[in-house]
Amino acid sequence: MSDFFAHPSAVIDQGSVIGEGTKIWHFSHIMPNCQIGKGCNIGQNVVISPEVILGNNVKIQNNVSVYTGVICEDDVFLGPSMVFTNVINPRSAVARKDEYRKTLVKKGASIGANATIVCGNTIGAYAMIGAGAVVTKEVPDFALLVGNPARQLGWVSEYGHRLHFDAKGLAQCPETKDHYQLLNGTVSKQI
Repeated sequence: MSDFFAHPSAVIDQGSVIGEGTKIWHFSHIMPNCQIGKGCNIGQNVVISPEVILGNNVKIQNNVSVYTGVICEDDVFLGPSMVFTNVINPRSAVARKDEYRKTLVKKGASIGANATIVCGNTIGAYAMIGAGAVVTKEVPDFALLVGNPARQLGWVSEYGHRLHFDAKGLAQCPETKDHYQLLNGTVSKQI
């Protein structure tokens, strides 16, 4: 008996490792040699391509394809129908499987519904990508990006609240009261 749940309509290919407490819902397909952490939730009609790596507690909403070359660290949220790519110049008649570009989504990042992440970029820890955004470049930790092409609108806390920095570059999360510092274009949480 497995220690994860898979709906009877889900397809799980051989060679994948799926962590305890993970749930895989209707019509989803886990392709060969994936690594899926503990406590993940994989929504309806999700495809996870070969050799994808998902950390613990990753939440993938309905209708998402996670292509080979994507790595999601712990606590990542992928919104409904968001899109990853893995080839920068795809052509149906040209095989480019040896040209897949890596995409790293760091711990705690959230990607909104219908957003597109162009391959070869890193989404920083706790970054928030707005619904419908098209990300074409690296995203810093705690950054808030919106639009097409995505542009940085500001900064967010680990809990997803906008941060408003004072003249000294200090801000506080309104929910947790945690403190953050903005220094030389980089945000860090103060301990």
